[in-house]
Amino acid sequence: MQHFHDGRDWFFERRLGLFLHWGLYAIHGLHEQEQQRYGVPAEEYEKLTAEFHPRRFDPEQWLDLAEEAGMEYLVLTTKHHDGFCLWPSRETGFHVGNTPYRQDIVRQVAEACARRGMPLEFYYSVVDWHQENYPNLGRHHEIRTDPARHDWNRYLDYLKRQITELCTQYGPVAGIWWDMNVPQAEAPEVHELIRRLQPEAVINNRGFGPGDYSTPERDFDPENANRGEVAFTRPTEACQSIGFNSWGFRRDEDYYSILYFLRAIDTNLARGGNYLLNVGPDADGVIPEPGRKILRGVGAWYKRVRESFAEPLPGLTADPALLATRRGNAIYLHCPRGLSGSALSLHPLKQPPTRVTLLNTGEPVAWTLEPLIYYRDRGAELRLRNLDADALQETVPVFKLEFDRPPELG
Repeated sequence: MQHFHDGRDWFFERRLGLFLHWGLYAIHGLHEQEQQRYGVPAEEYEKLTAEFHPRRFDPEQWLDLAEEAGMEYLVLTTKHHDGFCLWPSRETGFHVGNTPYRQDIVRQVAEACARRGMPLEFYYSVVDWHQENYPNLGRHHEIRTDPARHDWNRYLDYLKRQITELCTQYGPVAGIWWDMNVPQAEAPEVHELIRRLQPEAVINNRGFGPGDYSTPERDFDPENANRGEVAFTRPTEACQSIGFNSWGFRRDEDYYSILYFLRAIDTNLARGGNYLLNVGPDADGVIPEPGRKILRGVGAWYKRVRESFAEPLPGLTADPALLATRRGNAIYLHCPRGLSGSALSLHPLKQPPTRVTLLNTGEPVAWTLEPLIYYRDRGAELRLRNLDADALQETVPVFKLEFDRPPELG
């Protein structure tokens, strides 16, 4: 996969990110699209600003949890579809400075990230239900507003002024994470503005051009739908929320299992992509306990196998359920679907490994390398002799094969 060969290459070194959806919608705990999905009139929704006072918000606690989970960068929703800004924008009165809390949330998160050397990206929704010039026509992710006030050019100027605020007031910005360019408008000058103000910022593909990388969401990957689990050819960052129903805080949420995330993260990272795992803090600014449990479970696994997310090595495994990566004199075998037995089917290796380790525990694994019985000319089985496959069903095993020289493949 081609790198950018400039400051944006941080994206290929930091592979697991924490997505944070937070705003007025956390107060009722229904959904981040509460205004649209529940038919809340604009004047009623705006009243939530009088209730926004997150007394327990502490970005250091968010970062403590992120680091415990092995997260290597953050993405914060500075403005979601409702148009409410987590910074005191000069372009609107619909912002955190006009709430009882009053303080600049974006600044607090940016300063906390800077202290820890944690890259921070800013999510920004193109759709805006509050700004009168945005052409809300009732398309997907839109409401309906007064057409007489719609003016795309004026809205685009508004957007550019807000992006300028975000790119000039908070230090280094690692990326702009666009969402919902529903009009599918092309405006190359917007990305040019970001490049000029923040040259090390990556830009995703949901804005005003193809951007730097793709963003498949909730297991839907149209660019790779028919290619199977092979290496990505374009920089890619999959994203998923901890809950089935929402990205913002939801009081009655159904949560995915930790194992679900281990499998998804392993599959995406072993193919050369990144993974962005989302949580929604509650109205007090606290990440709910089910989310904390998921993040800790991911971190306990990820920190042990982190070294294995290196160069994808497609074509090594004879089993489509296995993925392979390579770093120096080591090959890593990933089992995102779990182990079906004690043998891993590989295509030919010209030399056997000197050592096999289960990265999850750091324990050595006894092994033999034997020809495939039915297809002797097509590869070999790595037989794992002292391994209990049943005991590894609640995790994603990753095996490290070490060689005394760079391994040659058959």
